[in-house]
Amino acid sequence: MVTGRLQSLHSFLEEINDRLKAGQVAGAKVWQSGFGALDKALAGGFRSGELVLLGGPQSVGKTTFGLQVMRNLIAANHSAVYFSFEHDNHTLLERLIAMEAAEIAGPTAVPLHRVRQAFEARHSSEQTLERRLEGTLGGVEAVQALEGYAQRLHLHRSHGSDTDVDAMRRVIETIRDETGEEPFVVVDYLQKIHVPQSAGMSEDERVTLVVEALKDLALELALPVVAIVAADKSGLATGKRMRVHDLRGSSALAYEPDIVLIINDKYEVVARHHLIYDVANADRFRGWVVMTIEKNRNGVDKVDLEFRKRFAQGRFDTGGGFVAEQLIDERIFVE
Repeated sequence: MVTGRLQSLHSFLEEINDRLKAGQVAGAKVWQSGFGALDKALAGGFRSGELVLLGGPQSVGKTTFGLQVMRNLIAANHSAVYFSFEHDNHTLLERLIAMEAAEIAGPTAVPLHRVRQAFEARHSSEQTLERRLEGTLGGVEAVQALEGYAQRLHLHRSHGSDTDVDAMRRVIETIRDETGEEPFVVVDYLQKIHVPQSAGMSEDERVTLVVEALKDLALELALPVVAIVAADKSGLATGKRMRVHDLRGSSALAYEPDIVLIINDKYEVVARHHLIYDVANADRFRGWVVMTIEKNRNGVDKVDLEFRKRFAQGRFDTGGGFVAEQLIDERIFVE
């Protein structure tokens, strides 16, 4: 029996068997992030119906990570949509070209600042990006690669004055109808999502409504939603390890999402004895971030991973691994 939202277990089992007989996936669909260590820790990647929050201090690389995951997915024949409240489309395209060039030519590929110059009229009279990037390492090939899967990538210039979760739903449904598949969703960032009739509400109340609505959206449309979250003042202090309780907004940010990922600069969160006894470690640690799986409703959590910054190309190395050093932890480690 199926009545509205109510379904008997018997009818659901029949539905599952019908899908299996048709050669379809009966369980949750998995989207791999392309970051090997993270996908392994998450038992394959992000799943349909999951709300994922990505937090961290300013300039740690949250947008870079979200955009790079999206790039990895569209390169693997998935569809994706990026709701950007912070950056215009040409800024995102510049980053994507630099990322793609690094995938092609490695860490010596054309740097992001050189890609940006190609968008400025004063630097060249050539009339295409390909011609303007001739002579750079990987630049031309990056533009060609992006053109190859550009139809699977959707950039939405979002506004805090009118882009609410219902507007996002309509965009996602349009993409799904046009492409025939559910797009992977990235929101940059959660606190800027519009809340209708929110006059007089506190930020905590607005954030609670938004995070609950995003979770409902992920479940209803059976896709993952990765939302970047700003830090509260408590999470911006130098030498402090940012945690989930340092995210800006209500306690709903801790209990509504399925996964919470927090990025910290490794230098800021590694236990000080690693620096005192080996000064050379300081420069090495500055080149890495620590990504902690603070919460994982469907698997292991409290896992610390590390990824190397390649910010000249606006990206991270995707391999990464587990952190070997001891980290600052207010609960177990006090200097």
